[in-house]
Amino acid sequence: MKKPFKKTWILASALTLGMAVMTPLQAGATSVDTTNHVTIQIEQKIKGTIKYFDGDGISIKGSDGKNYFIGLHKFSDKQIEQLKLVEGQEIAVEGSIVESYSDFYTFDVYKKSLPKEVTKEELVQLEKLFTDMRKAEKTENYEEMERIFEAMNKITRPYELANWQPEPFEDFINEAAFLEGNITIKNQDKEQLKALYSDWVKFTKEDKSDEAQEKIDKIFTILEPYFQELYPPLTFEQYMADMEVDITKEELTKLKAIYDEAQKADKDKNEELAIKLWDQFYEMLSSHYKPVSFEEYMTDFEFDISESDYTKLKQHYEEAIALDQKGEDEKAAAQWEAFYKILDPYYLQNKDILISASKLTIHGTDLLPEQTK
Repeated sequence: MKKPFKKTWILASALTLGMAVMTPLQAGATSVDTTNHVTIQIEQKIKGTIKYFDGDGISIKGSDGKNYFIGLHKFSDKQIEQLKLVEGQEIAVEGSIVESYSDFYTFDVYKKSLPKEVTKEELVQLEKLFTDMRKAEKTENYEEMERIFEAMNKITRPYELANWQPEPFEDFINEAAFLEGNITIKNQDKEQLKALYSDWVKFTKEDKSDEAQEKIDKIFTILEPYFQELYPPLTFEQYMADMEVDITKEELTKLKAIYDEAQKADKDKNEELAIKLWDQFYEMLSSHYKPVSFEEYMTDFEFDISESDYTKLKQHYEEAIALDQKGEDEKAAAQWEAFYKILDPYYLQNKDILISASKLTIHGTDLLPEQTK
């Protein structure tokens, strides 16, 4: 459990430039692979019904009984937005297997987000850097990954900054939902915020990150009292309202005292004391949680488990829970290890086969990725 959630306006998101972000990935898969004892050749067609669709991909139950996750990274955002997919709908997919979710993000996918002004020569440089990034991550060479990222950013950022159109100040300030919360910013503060925002835009366009960050910090400082008014801290009673814990009145009183002290430490910006108090609060609270029953825990699994394994799993689970509650962590860890040693093979046997789609067939209509530069 974490500290009570305090809604905060993330300026970093509100001020996002809309720039392409390069995520380091692992090396790609071969054109032929074997997963769950099923060999999938490149561009083999898979048929099945849709389990869910999340915008980045489609989860389907194959007609062969296997589970597939179909990555749509080759398709444009516009094409994906126009897909009208529903649970249970039949679909046919043509594509190649990949080893991990990160392998969906190829250089062809990455370059779709690049500014159109990037030259052919720069594309060649970026592709080499992209390939080097994949190799560096495969060997967990994080220093090299950072160096490569900076080299890529050096090529793309000037174009991104040149194309960036900052939102108007009024739109920016309204993203915090002050209007919806009937929070009125004082005229004096608003004028100062407007000037700071203008400076932030100027320094950002000039790629002066330190100066731009200084303006953001000042904006946060001015807006903090308004955030406090917009999102006041939960009272102890509000926080505990939905908690399903067995706790005595005496313990509840102690817990409330710690909670209130922690809230005060937060308000006073006494970070060291706040961390200490929140740790104490959650340590005390966690000891009163009613553990989930084994049967309830197992309802989330979609695959069948043999009767003998089910019996063993239940024994390990209940013993682990009991040991956890007694504070016998080492003995509990041994039970959890035995539990997952039985369960892990089922995960492996039933994990999704990952397909990078190059063609979808829905209601007899074919959809192909749009051609990119």
